[in-house]
Amino acid sequence: MAPALLLVPAALASFILAFGTGVEFVRFTSLRPLLGGIPESGGPDARQGWLAALQDHSILASLAWDLGLLLLFVGQHSLMATETVKAWMSRYFGVLQRSLYVACTALALQLVMRYWEPVPRGPVLWEARAEPWATWVPLLCFVLHVISWLLIFSILLVFDYAELMGLKQVYYHVLGLGEPLALKSPRALRLFSHLRHPVCVELLTVLWVVPTLGTDRLLLALLLTVYLGLAHGLDQQDLHYLRAQLQRKLRLLSRPQDAEAE
Repeated sequence: MAPALLLVPAALASFILAFGTGVEFVRFTSLRPLLGGIPESGGPDARQGWLAALQDHSILASLAWDLGLLLLFVGQHSLMATETVKAWMSRYFGVLQRSLYVACTALALQLVMRYWEPVPRGPVLWEARAEPWATWVPLLCFVLHVISWLLIFSILLVFDYAELMGLKQVYYHVLGLGEPLALKSPRALRLFSHLRHPVCVELLTVLWVVPTLGTDRLLLALLLTVYLGLAHGLDQQDLHYLRAQLQRKLRLLSRPQDAEAE
């Protein structure tokens, strides 16, 4: 039992790292562009047009650096999710395979956020500058971001957050209950294999709905949009399963009310 209990601190450390990275990601994608922690544009007089930006070596260097950071994250997130790498990690790290994947993903995302280079002199795709848009557009974006993040957290809880973070695997291992995925139905396993990112629409809202879409933000939103789109492969069977699960949960939620009404 003692060696098994040593797995718990490792899984908890991975969870804490992932949770802290998630909080930082909220600041990076929402609070920074909405509240102006780091300006995404240097003012209309300091910006260049799209053609001029393509000839500005400083802008191109910053975009190339940011693109490299994003490709590092996408490469890590995709490579470690392949069956070959997962099998290798399971052989050498056992039940900590999922925790290690989560920790590496968090570290890769930390690199993106900490070393991201804004492009304040670059062109913007859109910007709310004139009143009343300068007041109402940031407020609307803020409301949509809050709703999106609440939905993201709710969906993660529905999809078993402890299992996504690798905690449940270690917990089951310590208690001798086996692998959590082995207890799930074939339809659920099929859904998970097709749906790597259950919060795609909400993340796209966070990425694109901003008052000012600068050059570096456009790069971030565009590349992650393509990545999220390629990571999905839902079909009719998956949609039928999701609908059935939603109906089942709604029936469970309605039972206490029915009992009280009687």
